[in-house]
Amino acid sequence: MTNIPTTTGGKATATAAPSSAKPTAKPSTTPSPTPTKSQPTAPTSAPASSAAGLDDARKKEIAMELVSSAENSSLDWKAQYSYIEDIGDGRGYTAGIIGFCSGTGDMLELVQAYTATEPGNVLAKYLPALKKVNNTDSHTGLGNAFVADWKTAAKDTVFQTAQNNERDRVYFNPAVNQAKADGLRALGQFIYYDAIVMHGPGDDPTSFGGIRAAAMKKAKTPAQGGNETTYLNAFLDARKAAMLTEAAHDDTSRVDTEQRVFLNNGNLDLNPPLSWKTYGDSYTIKS
Repeated sequence: MTNIPTTTGGKATATAAPSSAKPTAKPSTTPSPTPTKSQPTAPTSAPASSAAGLDDARKKEIAMELVSSAENSSLDWKAQYSYIEDIGDGRGYTAGIIGFCSGTGDMLELVQAYTATEPGNVLAKYLPALKKVNNTDSHTGLGNAFVADWKTAAKDTVFQTAQNNERDRVYFNPAVNQAKADGLRALGQFIYYDAIVMHGPGDDPTSFGGIRAAAMKKAKTPAQGGNETTYLNAFLDARKAAMLTEAAHDDTSRVDTEQRVFLNNGNLDLNPPLSWKTYGDSYTIKS
C-alpha cells in the first residue's frame, strides 16, 4: 500500500478544504528490491479490549474516511474503486480503495479472488502478467489496456465486493484483531490499521510488525499493564521513524496532524466530531 495522488469527492456529513500546495503524489522512489507485503499474522496477545471496536459499522466507516483523507485527499473512499495509476514509488500500479499494488502481490491476490467469484471477468486475462510483474515495477503485459479494464471492472459490484473483502482480510481484520489483543480501543485500532495500510503486515523494521515491536521496546501495551496513551505515543513515534526512512512516506502529517491530535485530545474511542489535517488540508467528520 502506498499513498495515492489527489482525487476529488466528499460526504454530506464531512467537509474538506483543499490546499493548492498539497502534493498530488508522494515523491518518486524506486526501492531495490521492490517492497513487498507479507501475509497477515495472528495476534500475539490474548486479552481483548472491552471498549467499542473499530469493527462497529459507524466506526469502520470513520476509519475508511480517515484513511482516504490521507491516501486520496477525499473522504469519499467509495469513489476509489476505479482509481489506478503508477505513482513512481517502485511498486508498479497502485489501485483501488486501499492501494492494491501490482508489484507487491495484493493486486494479484485481489484479481485472483475476483476471478474465483466471477470467472471470465475483464481482468482475468491479466493474471499471467500480474504474476510475472509481481515484486517489480514493470508494466509488461498490463499498460493502458489494463488501466482501462480496471476502470471498467470497478463498475461491477462483484469487483467492489472483492476489493472490500481483500481490504478486510489482509489489512483491516488483522490490524483490529491485534489491537484488541493489545488492549487498545477504537483509536488504537485505527492507528494500527492506518499503519498496516501504508507499511504492509510484515515483521521487518518498516512494516507493521516491526513498528509494533519497536513501540513495545519503549512502552507496555494495555494488555501488558501499560498506559494506553503512553503506548500509542510510542507506537506513533516508531511509525513516524519508519516513514522517514523512505522518501515516498516522508510526509508524516497523517501522524502529526491527524492521529496525534486525536490522541492528545484523549479521544481513545475515536468519537466524532473529528477535525484534522493531512498534507495541510482540513477535514471534519461531524457525526
